[in-house]
Amino acid sequence: MDDQVGGRGGGAERLTAVLRPVRAGNGFEEALEQILQVLRLGLVPADERLPAERELAARLGVSRVTLREVLKVLQDEGLVESRRGRYGGTFVCRRPSPAGDAGRAELRRRIADVDLEDALRLREVLDVGAAGLCAAEPPGTEGAARLRAALAATEEAAPADYRRMDTALHLTLAELSGSPSLAAQYAAVRATVNDLLDCIPLLVRNLGHSQAQHAALVAAVCEGDADGAREMMREHCAGTAALLRGFLA
Repeated sequence: MDDQVGGRGGGAERLTAVLRPVRAGNGFEEALEQILQVLRLGLVPADERLPAERELAARLGVSRVTLREVLKVLQDEGLVESRRGRYGGTFVCRRPSPAGDAGRAELRRRIADVDLEDALRLREVLDVGAAGLCAAEPPGTEGAARLRAALAATEEAAPADYRRMDTALHLTLAELSGSPSLAAQYAAVRATVNDLLDCIPLLVRNLGHSQAQHAALVAAVCEGDADGAREMMREHCAGTAALLRGFLA
């Protein structure tokens, strides 16, 4: 397939400032964020074609399997469509579906007064701090049991309950940090983050990735690995932030 965007010469160069190799820890989320930014900025107009899969995957530094999962999400959201044939490929939709219009109206209402970057930064500071404090003084038998039970609840949760269970796990970490003030501040910022999360789709690929990070995080805390716990939480927050920026920024 022709690698030019929309079949026009020079089109692919428009994407250079936006598309860049992603970090290994959150490849799916960051690739999705970048392509959403391309669409949001109108760098590929409606009815024009995105670069070929091989070029997109190379620009982003992800496998074509991961890229196809990203494109499937965008297709499910009515943002792109796949066309077959000699001149086929992934094309930007002229307008979103009615459901997409309603979703965007809700997004505008819900985030009108929210400073996205401020909320994400505060959430990361508190989450990473809580993880480090918990691991620096590993929880006793009771605390470790609470953490593992919260982790198990996220693993067993139905999609409709996942974000509630995810919140419970993070709040448990905050509570076990030994700082009631930190726990209170985290609860407040998490409420804001949850409002934002409720405005974007629940992605199966992201859930599996998050669960792997949750498991590694709980293991690091219980083993007293403060550096490992902080780094895993930082990576976990970065994945969520990439999705929120991609859909909402």
